[in-house]
Amino acid sequence: MPNRTTVPAPTRPAPAVRPANPLNGPVPILATALLWGTTGTASSLAPAGAPAAGIGAAALVLGGLLLFLSTRSARALPRTCSRRERWLLVVGAVAVVGYPIGFYPAVSRTGVAVATVIALGSAPVFTGLLGWLARQGRPTGRWACATATAVVGCAVLVLGPELTGGATAVDATGVVLAAFAGLSYAAYSLVGGKLIMRGHPSAGVMGAMFGGAALLVLPVLLLGDVRWIGTARGAAVVLHLAVITTFLAYRLFGHGLRHTSAQTATTLTLAESAVAAVLGVAALGERLSAVSWSGLAVLAAGLALLALPTRPVRHRA
Repeated sequence: MPNRTTVPAPTRPAPAVRPANPLNGPVPILATALLWGTTGTASSLAPAGAPAAGIGAAALVLGGLLLFLSTRSARALPRTCSRRERWLLVVGAVAVVGYPIGFYPAVSRTGVAVATVIALGSAPVFTGLLGWLARQGRPTGRWACATATAVVGCAVLVLGPELTGGATAVDATGVVLAAFAGLSYAAYSLVGGKLIMRGHPSAGVMGAMFGGAALLVLPVLLLGDVRWIGTARGAAVVLHLAVITTFLAYRLFGHGLRHTSAQTATTLTLAESAVAAVLGVAALGERLSAVSWSGLAVLAAGLALLALPTRPVRHRA
C-alpha cells in the first residue's frame, strides 16, 4: 500500500487506436464479389439445354472438392476440432447446399432480377439478425445505414427495367425460395466466421464446409443430365465457375472473414450485382437505364460508407 510520500507514477496518454487495414478485410471481400459477379455472364455461355440447377451443382461439386483436397487443414479440421465445432461444420455444409437449392429454382420462377435482389438483399439482414440472436454482437448504426443504402441501390440497379416498364407479376414461391437462399448464405457466412474467429485456418474452414457440401449435392448432379459437361463450352463454363467463383473466391472470402464480421462481409458482397450489371453491358451488349445507373451510384455510396475505415479515436487521460 503506498504511503504519503509515495510519488504517483505519471499518467501516460492512451495510444491512438489505429484504423483497421482495409486490405485485410474489405478488399478481399470486394474481390470476392468481383469474382462472383462473373457467374451470370459465365453461366449464360453454357450450352443450350444445360439445366440451371445442374450448372450450379457441377460448380459446387468441383469447386468444393478443390477447396477440400487442396488444403491440408481442411482435411484435418473435422478430426481436430471439438464436437460442437463439428456440428457447426455440418450446419455450414448444409447451408452451403441450401443456397443453390433456393436460388436457381427462384430464378426460374421469378426471374434473375427479382431473385438476385431478394437473395443478395436479404442476406445482410438475415446475417445481422442471426448474429444478434447468436450473441455475436449487435449491428452498429453505421452498418445499418450502409446496409440499407446498399440494399436500396442494389434493388434499383437490378430492377431498373421493371421499375420503368411497369409492374410485373412476382411468383410468391420464387420469392420464398430466393429469401431461403439469402438465409442460407447468411448462415454459412456466420458459421465460417465463428470458426475462423476461434483460431481455425480460414482456408481449412471453407474447405471443410464446401467439401461436405460437394458430397451432399453430388447425387443431385449425377441424377440429372450431365452430357452438356462433356462439350468444350460446358467444360469451360464449369471450370470457370468451380475454379474462379468457388475455389478462388471462397479462399478470398475466408481470408476476409478473419478480419471482417460476417454482417459487414455479406453487405460488401452486394457489389456482386454491380459487377454483374457492368459485365452485362460490356460483354453481352446489355443496356442499363438511367434508373439503374442511379441505383449503381447509391449502391457504391453504401459500400464506400462501410468499407472505408473510421477515424482513429484518441482517448484523453
